[in-house]
Amino acid sequence: MKFSYRFRSLLGAVYRRGDLSFTRDGGAVVSPVGNRVSVFDLRNNRSDTLPLATRYNVKCVGLSPDGRLAIIVDEGGDALLVSLACRSVLHRFHFQGSVHSIAFSPDGRKFVVTKGNLAQMYHAPGRKREFNAFVLDKTYFGPYDETTCIDWTDDSRCFAVGSKDMSTWVFGAERWDNLIYYALGGHKDAIVGCFFESGSLDLYTVSQDGALCVWQCDTPSEGLRLKAPAGWRADLQQGAGEEQEEPEEEEEEEEEGSGCGSTIRGKAAPAPEEQRGKVKYSRLAKYFFNKEGDFNSLTAAAYHKKTHLLVTGFASGIFHLHELPEFNLIHSLSISDQSITSVAINSSGDWVAFGCSGLGQLLVWEWQSESYVLKQQGHFNSMVSLAYSPDGQYIVTGGDDGKVKVWSTLSGFCFVTFTEHSSGVTGVAFTATGYVIVTSSMDGTVRAFDLHRYRNFRTFTSPRPTQFSCVAVDSSGEIVSAGAQDSFEVFVWSMQTGRLLDVLSGHEGPISGLCFNPTRSVLASASWDRTVRLWDLVDSWRTTETLALTSDALAVTFRPDGTELAVATLNSQITFWDPENAVQTGSIEGRHDLKTGRKELDRITAKHSAKGKAFTTLCYSADGQSILAGGMSRFVCIYHVKEQILMKKFEVSCNLSLDAMEEFLNRRKMTEFGSLALIDQDAGEEQGVAVPLPGVKKGDMSSRHFKPEIRVTSLSFSPTGRCWAATTTEGLLIYSLDTRLLFDPFELDTSITPARIRAALRQRDFTRALLMALRLNEQALLREALEAVPWAEIEVVSASLPELYVERVLEFLASTLEVSRHLEFYLIWTQKLLLSHGQKLKSRAGVLLPAVQFLQKSIQRHLDDLSKLCDWNRYSLQFALALSRQRGLKRPSEPLDGGDGAVSGEDDGGEDSLNLLG
Repeated sequence: MKFSYRFRSLLGAVYRRGDLSFTRDGGAVVSPVGNRVSVFDLRNNRSDTLPLATRYNVKCVGLSPDGRLAIIVDEGGDALLVSLACRSVLHRFHFQGSVHSIAFSPDGRKFVVTKGNLAQMYHAPGRKREFNAFVLDKTYFGPYDETTCIDWTDDSRCFAVGSKDMSTWVFGAERWDNLIYYALGGHKDAIVGCFFESGSLDLYTVSQDGALCVWQCDTPSEGLRLKAPAGWRADLQQGAGEEQEEPEEEEEEEEEGSGCGSTIRGKAAPAPEEQRGKVKYSRLAKYFFNKEGDFNSLTAAAYHKKTHLLVTGFASGIFHLHELPEFNLIHSLSISDQSITSVAINSSGDWVAFGCSGLGQLLVWEWQSESYVLKQQGHFNSMVSLAYSPDGQYIVTGGDDGKVKVWSTLSGFCFVTFTEHSSGVTGVAFTATGYVIVTSSMDGTVRAFDLHRYRNFRTFTSPRPTQFSCVAVDSSGEIVSAGAQDSFEVFVWSMQTGRLLDVLSGHEGPISGLCFNPTRSVLASASWDRTVRLWDLVDSWRTTETLALTSDALAVTFRPDGTELAVATLNSQITFWDPENAVQTGSIEGRHDLKTGRKELDRITAKHSAKGKAFTTLCYSADGQSILAGGMSRFVCIYHVKEQILMKKFEVSCNLSLDAMEEFLNRRKMTEFGSLALIDQDAGEEQGVAVPLPGVKKGDMSSRHFKPEIRVTSLSFSPTGRCWAATTTEGLLIYSLDTRLLFDPFELDTSITPARIRAALRQRDFTRALLMALRLNEQALLREALEAVPWAEIEVVSASLPELYVERVLEFLASTLEVSRHLEFYLIWTQKLLLSHGQKLKSRAGVLLPAVQFLQKSIQRHLDDLSKLCDWNRYSLQFALALSRQRGLKRPSEPLDGGDGAVSGEDDGGEDSLNLLG
């Protein structure tokens, strides 16, 4: 089995915090999700996550005007220069401070970052080959408080910076004679957005208290005069020699050394006689978004220069669309219950994107048709459990917020959310058909949901109210069982009737896990009473075996063929049992593989805290040779069951914004009174002051400063065996083998080259060319060899393939069917291979099961897509034909006397129908 799984996509979370932005063509939204960045393609209805991660949560993303580069900055000030074309990191840089915003100039030559109370302008990377991609050009001082926003003019000659000190500063990107800096006031709260008008220096400023100021500049953008280089050098010398004296000019510029750029400092306003010929601003109007007495603060704003459209988001979840400069209200709508954190407009001005960090919502609104283009929301609290559908196309997740969400593995979007549960969901499971989801919850109910009609059609309850901690469905889908957390019983219901069949008693502790044997109606229940009981649900409805453990059982699972049982216990061990003979066949000690970190408030070291950590979820691979284990750690381990050794460890996150990530704490954060993490330094400004509740570990629960702990709550292998999914604190992570593997040879020797493969194809020796391509195992070359075979010769070539290569061809066909348009051609290949080698493949059914299921998943997806299209076309043709027949019938306008003037409607109708169709 291969273990080269790589991170493929992040589901379950669409937005956390940070700036949203549209791509250059306006068809995709770039959204920061934790320490990763996701791209949502709105036209093709797909989501993709860039294969990179920052050290902390992403705070701002800057896209270049040509759409090729992106600068991603996290909360710690670390920046990644990313190529969006090849999806790779080109350069890393540290800004030595927390960056609030970043923006490229429209010509793509410069970019400005704001940190603290200053703005820094850098030369944009990518214009030439640089060893250091971030070269500082100038540093601008002026604001007295933290800067909040940036905007450039269309000609890239000036930019404006807003600040929390209620002022807006206009700086020149070059050394202009009549504009070095200009400070604008007029507001009573922090500046949220500043926007230049198209083709001019006119400016709009928006503050947090809901005020809009319209500023007019008396000088056009073309009227800026470039200062002569001689005067520039004189000013530099004067500024360097008179550092202690008050300068006569408006600025003081001093050289800081090679590569460090120059410094421009804004001073107090000069005398009127010194401002002759300078750029001047005058306030034309001031408007207010809120009514008098309304304290709904403005949190985000965006402006589209071509259409003069201003979009503002508020803390109450309402957004407004205004046309400037007349300030005409176009549209107003409440889209969320939480504060709108970020707003973005696409290049055409049709779509507006909103991000709400409180609920993790991402919305794209088309304001002209007043409809949603995208409406996605992750789980409000942690995801607890997940399950794959039998064909691998869907993943269902349950969270502490009581919601059940179904995600498509192809598009990455959630297409249905069930909200019937009133408390946290503890377990989810698919039936064998793949169209029914069964969930258990702490609200005392087990519910069954139908994916055809998207409704809750069964609700199972217990005679006495109890909290269910886990759920399981047998292979036939007829029996549903759930374990109770407080009554220590297992309840069994019938799916058809909804009646309670039996209550299985015997455990002396809470039920922690349930699992049905895939081949027999035997139920395994794990409990905190250090036992695993096997129940026969066919013959006697009683305990057939009791497996004694050395510690409390936390998870239990059967091997896919039902011949082995794995149990995870509290002492970090995984034990394997033979369910037929009730004999332990092996064990794995996983304490040292967890490598737990130390939380900021822990008083003991990570080495001692690891004694209380354990694996809480287990999952067998599709072939049953390996087992996946995860728990209270950032690592997921794959063990070989027979050899009982660790094969590989996967780090699900490197985000230091989460707790328990580092093994050792930073000594600089430790004082004689305790850790600095006890001080609530990052209290939300809009959230108000709240007293944190003691003992809270999940969710906010009125805590002002919350740092979630990294952990893996559930794991599941795809039925195809090509990928596996994990629900973590970061979201739903999917790791796959199909992540652009370029070269993976198989029994390769020096005589096999691409030139010889193409030479064999020209000689029409298709079998030899295909065998060489399989051994070289390069995807593009293998596709070329397969598609070169004429369809009439597919049967002969497939029959001549050795048995060893048939499995590899089936795997390639399954992966190609998902993306290729040559559907009939590859289906003929699949049919001929299975007909020629069907009897031999049956003897290796266990090994070939993942490949066959992967193939079935691809074919089923095409069937679903084409069946809808064919049904639509068939019904449309039937409707058109029936309509033409109805139009051809002639009816008399009034009854005729006698039988001589009777009109034969059928004959005339047939002739008219022929005329209409002809």
